[in-house]
Amino acid sequence: STPLSAQALRGKVVLVDFWTYTCVNCLRTLPFLKEWHAKYADNGLVILGVHTPEFEFEEWIENVEAAIAREGIEWPVVLDNESDTWRSFGNRYWPAKYLIGIDGQLTYRHFGEGSYVETENAIREALTEAGWDVSGIPIGDTNSSDRDPVANRVTRELYGGYERNYTQSGLYAGQEQYYIEPDSTREYVDDENYTPQQWYLQGLWRNGPESITHARSTSNLEDYIAFEFVGRSANVVVNPPGSESFDVYIEIDDRPLNPDEAGMDVIFDEDGRSYFTVTEPRLYAFLETPEFGEHIVKLASDSDDFAIFAFTFGINDGGI
Repeated sequence: STPLSAQALRGKVVLVDFWTYTCVNCLRTLPFLKEWHAKYADNGLVILGVHTPEFEFEEWIENVEAAIAREGIEWPVVLDNESDTWRSFGNRYWPAKYLIGIDGQLTYRHFGEGSYVETENAIREALTEAGWDVSGIPIGDTNSSDRDPVANRVTRELYGGYERNYTQSGLYAGQEQYYIEPDSTREYVDDENYTPQQWYLQGLWRNGPESITHARSTSNLEDYIAFEFVGRSANVVVNPPGSESFDVYIEIDDRPLNPDEAGMDVIFDEDGRSYFTVTEPRLYAFLETPEFGEHIVKLASDSDDFAIFAFTFGINDGGI
């Protein structure tokens, strides 16, 4: 955006939104941020996105620019690659929202999803105190995305890299040889001892600091990553180490997805196999079941560029 100055922000209320473009929780808040921007940008509100990356490839400006265009973000976004702004706020969460009044003081903050009506009311109060009349603008009527009322649990977020897996709170990898040595390539055998808290590998894989990467080119999708899925939707953050695009095939309970189970990024080949094509480093929505349930999910690619950073899961109607 055009650089912001203190003079340009004089008399304005600022909503600082910490986010990163592969964070599914951040993406779920975007419809509400877009609504507030549309309603209040001409009535004293400035939304300022602070993009603090979780993974190294999220530091690249071209990736952030592509995400901003893809998501239709119209407010200014600051690149916080060294986490200086993150630390200055004492922040610990994605997403996190801090509302700053015209006196430069913090008037409200919220971490995570939800509380959208509460947040909008705080915005309106700050704008009113700043002298803006928002009485004729209708307030939103929902506090959250539509959660499946049957869903009572969900697979936890799973990470691929040893920086997360080599901690006591990690242990996202379900096979012991993953923990023998970092940055090592090993042959894995899937014993099908699945849990909703870990992933399991079949074939040759290399464990890196941020991802687990398929370590050879294959021809018949014989190598894969599998896990027990509990929930309604599943997404994966994939970054191609090389420059070539590649396909990732999905199976649920040892069969391709049905069309009504496919996430927004999934397509089908002429044989009915379900897959998505990785063309850029981002989050890919690959599974969206019509109802809450438990399943065994497998992802496979013949490419040795297939690097998995994180899986995220949801229990909301309508995807991510």
